[in-house]
Amino acid sequence: MTIRERKLGNQGLVVSELALGCMGMSEFYGPADEAESIATLHRALDLGVNLIDTADMYGPFTNEVLVGRALRGLRDRVILATKFGNQRQPDGTYVRVNGRPEYVKSACDASLLRLGVEHIDLYYQHRVDPTVPIEETVGAMAELKRAGKIRYLGLSEAGPATIRRAQLEHPISALQSECSLWTREVETEIFPVIRELGIGFVAYSPLGRGFLTGRFRSREDMDSGDIRRRVHPRFQAGNFEKNLALARAVEELARKKGCSPAQLALAWVLGQGTDIVALFGARRRAHLEDNLGAVSVELTPQDRGRLDEIFPPGAAAGLRYVAEQMKRVGI
Repeated sequence: MTIRERKLGNQGLVVSELALGCMGMSEFYGPADEAESIATLHRALDLGVNLIDTADMYGPFTNEVLVGRALRGLRDRVILATKFGNQRQPDGTYVRVNGRPEYVKSACDASLLRLGVEHIDLYYQHRVDPTVPIEETVGAMAELKRAGKIRYLGLSEAGPATIRRAQLEHPISALQSECSLWTREVETEIFPVIRELGIGFVAYSPLGRGFLTGRFRSREDMDSGDIRRRVHPRFQAGNFEKNLALARAVEELARKKGCSPAQLALAWVLGQGTDIVALFGARRRAHLEDNLGAVSVELTPQDRGRLDEIFPPGAAAGLRYVAEQMKRVGI
């Protein structure tokens, strides 16, 4: 198993083709296991993953602390990414999407302190603030870069017009948005724009928040506190059963290929272009190692055609977020 590198953008950022997202290590997907999370982070580095992704809102705030503790003494092996913009209180209360320049700078300083590092390699605006011109937000990020606090700029879930305006203010290295077999809107709406502008793409939730791994047979397979079971539309009764039928068809193709469903789903994302990095979450070493096996899976044109039959754009039942959260994407 050899994990290769891919270029994100035209500013010199080069990262592993598979990246590790750390959100679930601290919140949303059930009880945390800090020791196993740190062991998983270390194992990822040992196996060739160098892009590690977190955000200030995860926890909130505690995920950056965890990642910083895990990476202490290993900084030179890591491309460290974090995000600002989804403002929360320490008790978890959601405040707002905040892209004000003064907030951008204070959020960055707070993240640097929690992570215990002198700079952030890739700093994303987590969601676009519709009340603040993107030029002002990106301008503040550019000031952080000039100050040596960040190295590369990123956006997350931004729409085409916003991406173009941001790029005019300062070159953007990466756009992070949801992309998987069951979330394919970016193929027609986003890929043409970022490829025209020379911006790399980081696909988050490439495994459909775990649905495409074959782990779930019923909603009871998730912890009662798991946000997927509680609120995510595609995991709710009615939608769950329809999506399960699609996922089982993916499992059947994976069996024929001699790989796991997760490996097949990740290989499909990687096959969307050499300018794309797949960012998956893993809280345990076993899941991490299985996912990384995707780099050894080669999809034939026939395989990709079959996957298109199973999961054509729009096939998944349910929105990818609840209606209120959907208002914050694609701005």
